[in-house]
Amino acid sequence: MKLGIVGLPNVGKSTLFNVLTSAGAQSANYPFCTIEPNVGVASVPDTRLHALAELYHPAKLTPAVIEFVDIAGLVRGASKGEGLGNKFLSNIREVDAVLHVVRCFEDDDIIHVEGGINPARDIETVNLELIFSDMELLERRVERGTKALKGDKSIAAELELCRRLYAHLEAGQPARTFARTEAEDVLLREIALITAKPVIYVCNFSESDFSRLAQKIEAHGNYRVVAEIAARERAEVLPICAELEAQVAELPAEERGAFLVELGVESGGLARLVQKSYALLGLISYLTAGQPEVRAWTIRRGTKAPQAAGKIHSDFERGFIRAEIIPFADLIANGGLPAAREKGLVRSEGKEYVMQDGDVVLFRFNV
Repeated sequence: MKLGIVGLPNVGKSTLFNVLTSAGAQSANYPFCTIEPNVGVASVPDTRLHALAELYHPAKLTPAVIEFVDIAGLVRGASKGEGLGNKFLSNIREVDAVLHVVRCFEDDDIIHVEGGINPARDIETVNLELIFSDMELLERRVERGTKALKGDKSIAAELELCRRLYAHLEAGQPARTFARTEAEDVLLREIALITAKPVIYVCNFSESDFSRLAQKIEAHGNYRVVAEIAARERAEVLPICAELEAQVAELPAEERGAFLVELGVESGGLARLVQKSYALLGLISYLTAGQPEVRAWTIRRGTKAPQAAGKIHSDFERGFIRAEIIPFADLIANGGLPAAREKGLVRSEGKEYVMQDGDVVLFRFNV
């Protein structure tokens, strides 16, 4: 999974990126300190892997991973050359989803490029710049397509779609709200518009406001504003305190859980972000386990067994025979595979089996 991070300057993007990836990206109190795109990778937290490791004592433990791409802050007019953000938008055209960081904290010592906190205005500013960038891409695509149309009538459908998409964007609407057929959806994914990506609005709060929100003492006004915008766009919302997450990351691992409980949250920001991202993108994980390696594999919900096997190696899919499957909970409850087999809990599934989250699987194949 690959996620792109966008937002205005000084909203906490680089701080959040550092927390998620421990990559040490530059973070400072002035616009455009992130000159080059930052790219980092984080392991997906999954307690099931550690439980399997206690059973199998593997030589290697391999979690699923997420790649994060953090670009320079966008400002009003970025699509016309203002600031640095538009220069790097191409770096997030291939991501699976966009994390839009929204500043919801007050701090006189940290400059706000628009002069003050206003999540609705800030979201609109960034979204419009993304829309303008997509419109520019569509203009170039239509221009090339129109020239090629004389010799290739097969691109007429794509041209017609691009023109309707352009009109939709011109009305100030992101491409993800554009009504389309299944065939048009395939074309839309090929075009790689940023505003067609699923979005998680990450509300960056102060420590006190986040704590009150987490403990449901108070529904913060800024959170309600962002949640209403997200609901209209069918997007997700994640409240977070990036500075607090940075403090938690510095604690010894054994102390982090108790600290989070005091705040009224069950897990850290990365785990909650992963949960939101998987739900938004329709992803699940299946597991493989043995003494050589215990590993998590990310697939789309609805994936059948042969295609899931192909995630490991193309030969597994090509020569697929069957999948031996046991739900993670059953495996752990019985203390391992031998006892689970005795109880008939290990199933043999064929090519039409749809994989479930938490399936522990051994693929049988022959090539």
